Amino acid sequence: MKAPKILPWIARKAGISDELALKLWRRAVSEAEHITGKTEGSEYWGLTVERFLSIVENEVGGTPQYALTPAPQLSWMWHHQTRMSLLSLAAAENAYRFWQTSWETVYPQKKAA
Repeated sequence: MKAPKILPWIARKAGISDELALKLWRRAVSEAEHITGKTEGSEYWGLTVERFLSIVENEVGGTPQYALTPAPQLSWMWHHQTRMSLLSLAAAENAYRFWQTSWETVYPQKKAA
């Protein structure tokens, strides 16, 4: 399995090496596979990214306190993106239901006897 291309960026933002980020990614992949029982699908990949960001934040939290700048928390970005995508899906579903209800009102179906 290839690591995502954003891995080095996350490693730099968190202040860890690329090698450590790759190890943490592999750990997140194995945990997500164990939890979901799958190796594909949106549930699997979503959990993998969520676990990875959580593991990175825990790893950075264990570093000494004398660092010049604290590492940013990255999981908020993932949660925000997930919420935004779910909102657009909910809006599309509501529009479809409105269209379906309007259509049924205009052209009611006759029930068979």
